[in-house]
Amino acid sequence: MSGARREKVTSPQTRIALARRHRPQPRPLPLPGPADPERARRVFAAQRRLALRTVGLLALVLFGTSGLIALFPAMDRVSAGGVPVSWLVLATATYPLLLLIAALHVRAAERTDDRA
Repeated sequence: MSGARREKVTSPQTRIALARRHRPQPRPLPLPGPADPERARRVFAAQRRLALRTVGLLALVLFGTSGLIALFPAMDRVSAGGVPVSWLVLATATYPLLLLIAALHVRAAERTDDRA
């Protein structure tokens, strides 16, 4: 034990973490601006209008389905194959409509980008 030199043992992860402290912090590169700012504003405004219409349509579908079930409470008492009809309406009408709305929104957004 006399005169033995002590050696510091660390894991490779610790050495990497300690080495990172001495490096300068990376700075994010500045984002390039649009080539035509006026065109970018027009596209953004058109996309925003399209998004608002899509959200309105989604709200109409979701609240309309709930309203339909609330207007006709007998749908809860009637069952088809052991499943209440109200659940079937939600599963067979709502989700396909949401998928259709999403697909139409993507198509319209791409058309807006191409047109402007």
